[in-house]
Amino acid sequence: MKTEALARTVALSSLLLAGQPAIASNATATNPTLPNATYSGARDFDFLMGHWHVDNRRLPKALSGSDEWETFAATQHAQKLPADIGNFDDFVPQGWRPGFVGMSLRVFNPTTGLWSIHWLNNRDGGIDAATGALTPPVVGKFQDGVGVFEANDDYKGQAIRVRYTWSHITAHSARWEQAFSPDGGATWEVNWVMQLTRKRAGPRIMPPL
Repeated sequence: MKTEALARTVALSSLLLAGQPAIASNATATNPTLPNATYSGARDFDFLMGHWHVDNRRLPKALSGSDEWETFAATQHAQKLPADIGNFDDFVPQGWRPGFVGMSLRVFNPTTGLWSIHWLNNRDGGIDAATGALTPPVVGKFQDGVGVFEANDDYKGQAIRVRYTWSHITAHSARWEQAFSPDGGATWEVNWVMQLTRKRAGPRIMPPL
């Protein structure tokens, strides 16, 4: 009798589930480029969590008319902060500025739906020497799968507008670029591009018995 009851329960469950929508995959639930009825701005950067290889292309002499780019590789590891406060990652380049380590701190404001992104590093801490406070963050959000974040800044004594753009996001890759504007956003010069490729997990080594 118990076997028959269990069989009826399984059959009933199958019928109920057949009328339910499919549960979204992890890529759909966390990737802002895909439709998701439960989408929240607090999860915009879920696609970035994990370990990445980063190919960098950077213009050392920005806003000078230079077209001499440098290229180098880096690693990046992104992790979430608790309670959907935001996330952070480290940026460790190889063969470029030995000993340099950078870090992005991203904080989400649920009231405005906007992200504030701070860039920190082990050279100046990302601290304004005059005020002792963190330098101003870029602020913005994702729309139609593209994230744009801007702020007023200073570059070698020149007042500029700085912009970060996240685009071409998939489960295994993404593109980030930085651009400067010397004229309040009328024109922009891209000076740093990162192409991110997710690192594959290595083989799991079982402990000896």
